[in-house]
This record gives sequence, structure tokens and C-alpha cells, in this order.
Amino acid sequence: MLFQRKDKGVDPRERALWGDLMGLGMVFPIAFVAGFFLGRWIGGLFGHPRAGMWVGLAWGVATGFWELYKTTVRLDRYDEAEKKEKDDSHGG
Repeated sequence: MLFQRKDKGVDPRERALWGDLMGLGMVFPIAFVAGFFLGRWIGGLFGHPRAGMWVGLAWGVATGFWELYKTTVRLDRYDEAEKKEKDDSHGG
């Protein structure tokens, strides 16, 4: 079958991390665009749409990179736990 699971021994944490990585591909452009337009709209309310646009874009970029940092930390923790499990199973 097309949608049948091939490997039943896959760690659910690994699947979640793959989801996080694929989500990064969407988080970056959405954060940049949302920050840009939200900043322009808020800046327009205060009479400075161009300044708001740049502030919002900077906020979107910072948000995208913050999400990248959080995903990297999660991957690092998973990698360390995997190394520890491997060392424990080999008796080292």
C-alpha cells in the first residue's frame, strides 16, 4: 500500500524533529512577510508607514532566527541523548 508504515521502530521524537525542520521552511517567509505588513500597518496608524515597515521587517527577521535557534537547541539535545543511549548500550 502507498500509505502503509514501512518502519515501525522509528522514534517519535525523531519524527517531531523532522516536522520542526520542515516547519522552518514556512516560518521564515511567513515571519518576514507578516512582520513587514504588520509593521507597515501599525506605522501607518502612527503616520510613519515606512519606518514601521522597517521595524516590522526587523521583528520578522528576529522571529525567524529565534525559531531557528530553538529548533537547533532541540536538535542538539536529541543528538546528545542519542549519543548517551548509544554509549550506554555499548558499555562505554
